[in-house]
Amino acid sequence: MNIDRLVFRVAGCLILISLLLSYFWSHQWLWFTAFVGANLVQASFTGFCPMAKLFKILGIKSGEAFH
Repeated sequence: MNIDRLVFRVAGCLILISLLLSYFWSHQWLWFTAFVGANLVQASFTGFCPMAKLFKILGIKSGEAFH
């Protein structure tokens, strides 16, 4: 498992969880969904991802997308 796959996996899980929370709990959780999506978009342009930096500090093997 490398950082790239882990970032995409965690982001996908966060989006699905926040969608479920917005359906069953409060529509305000859609703001969290938007935040995760916006972070994915900015990371695709800049190559900077806070979650990837955290995983690198934790010693997970680097991938190709985030250095």
